[in-house]
Amino acid sequence: MTVRTIRRAPRQALESTRRRVRDGIFHRVAGSDGDRNRHRIHYAPGPRWFAEDRPIRRVHGDSAMFVGGLRALLLQSLHPLAMAAVEAHSGYRGDPWGRLQRTSTFLAVTTFGTAADAEQAVDRVRKVHARVRGTAPDGRPYRADDPWLLRWVHVAEVDSFLRCHQSHGRRPLSPAECDAYVDDTARVALELGVLDPPRDRAALDDALRSYRDELVATPQAHAAARFLLFHPPIPLVARPAYAMLAGAAVASLPRWARRELRLPKLPVVEGVLAPTAGDAVVGMLNWVMSAPQGDAARRPAG
Repeated sequence: MTVRTIRRAPRQALESTRRRVRDGIFHRVAGSDGDRNRHRIHYAPGPRWFAEDRPIRRVHGDSAMFVGGLRALLLQSLHPLAMAAVEAHSGYRGDPWGRLQRTSTFLAVTTFGTAADAEQAVDRVRKVHARVRGTAPDGRPYRADDPWLLRWVHVAEVDSFLRCHQSHGRRPLSPAECDAYVDDTARVALELGVLDPPRDRAALDDALRSYRDELVATPQAHAAARFLLFHPPIPLVARPAYAMLAGAAVASLPRWARRELRLPKLPVVEGVLAPTAGDAVVGMLNWVMSAPQGDAARRPAG
């Protein structure tokens, strides 16, 4: 055995571990069809909704989405009608991984997939939304295809993804790119039935403010927050990393939202520890998830 072989062994062991962790996370998030979906999303020929240099690809391809996704779920839960629909129809407690896999696949297809596949994904979601309706605990009727409710879900999600990318992402966007990201996401929102989605950051902030009087934490929202933050369905070995991601998500919420969800403000934790820990975990995830696939073909031009 040569000296070069001996020196190479720890590097190979590290790379092997990195690939195993990457594959474990990917299959948790993407599901049993993840490999087949990934190949189709990234390598099927045909035009895409978004060119490779568009900001939506940078944001949705970064591991800061793990923080942004948690923040979005917490923020979205503060609309009583949206939370009632989630509680009654999403199965987030009985099948949390299934819900995550469906959401992550939809985001991947509409961001990176062919235009034809993106249109099919949107059509499937719209058909599901058309069947989701009911009555909230306060007696108000809801339906998932209500354009006003769809708009709330959209703006809460876009604000969360963008804010967390700017705080923890590998390559934060410039102010002009932030506006372009919001404009990119409006394309998907319109396809889903959202009326007048915001087209830039200022309009996004205005849209969020327009919902403020409707937002309140119901018992269902409190239960969802406890589930997401304190009882996540993940292995014990992953709990410390998840706790750091969750801490970063909570720290990025508006103060009023934390009060509604009964999440205490901890100045030192929120000001220093949570952002630093969030940066560390997102950076580690970006490194892990960028491990080479080995058998990946060259992506065709869109």
